[in-house]
This record gives sequence, C-alpha cells and structure tokens, in this order.
Amino acid sequence: MNKKLFYPAIFHKAEEGGFWISFPDLPECLTEGDNMQEAYEMAVDALGLCLTSREEEKEEIPAPTSPEHITLESDSFLVVIEFDMLAYKKRTNSKAVKKTLSIPEWLNEEAISKGINFSQVLQEALIERLQL
Repeated sequence: MNKKLFYPAIFHKAEEGGFWISFPDLPECLTEGDNMQEAYEMAVDALGLCLTSREEEKEEIPAPTSPEHITLESDSFLVVIEFDMLAYKKRTNSKAVKKTLSIPEWLNEEAISKGINFSQVLQEALIERLQL
C-alpha cells in the first residue's frame, strides 16, 4: 500500500450544526465533527481505522474515486482527505513484537562488550533499509 493516499469525503451539513462525513469508496466509514477542523481530523482518523481494518482483514482497499465523478447533494461539499498510512500506523500502533535472530558468536560478544542495544540497532537498520 502506498504511504500517502487521497480519498474524497463528502461533508454533509448536520441539522444540529457541524458536519457528518461519508466516504463514497468506503461505505462503512462514517464520522462527524462539530466544526470544520474537528470534522476533518475525525475524517482522517475514521479513514485510518477503516483502511487499516481492511488491510488486517485482507479485504480489498478500493482505489479512490476521482472527485469529478461524485455527485453531491445541495447541503454537502467534497473534501479530499490526505492520509499517510505509515504515520497513522506509527501513531496508533507502537506495540513491540519479539523477534528471534541469529548472529555469529564473535559478533554477539563484541556488541555486548560495547554495550550495543540490539533492538535499537535492528530498528534503525530496518528503517534505513525500508527507507522509512
């Protein structure tokens, strides 16, 4: 999955004030906000929850519909939501996982003698290798 995604969201004016938001490409993705800033932030979070849930369940993640193909009602307007999947995952999933690995004994002894934090080195190397 790409790191940054752009999905159209429809902001509907709510009778009680504020907005409720729907995503044409993701019918299960709905949220609301009391003002424009809150509504946008809630839309980003709702989109993140929906996309990561689909990813975890191995469900299809649809391509975003082009905004010009979306029909709007009179009390609504279109906002394109920018979503950074990697940033969302970093913010919402900091759970550590244990990995077992093998290295030569001499390398292990040398690293221990230098006080090397194996987990930190592996994280840094993976981030560099994955260009994150």
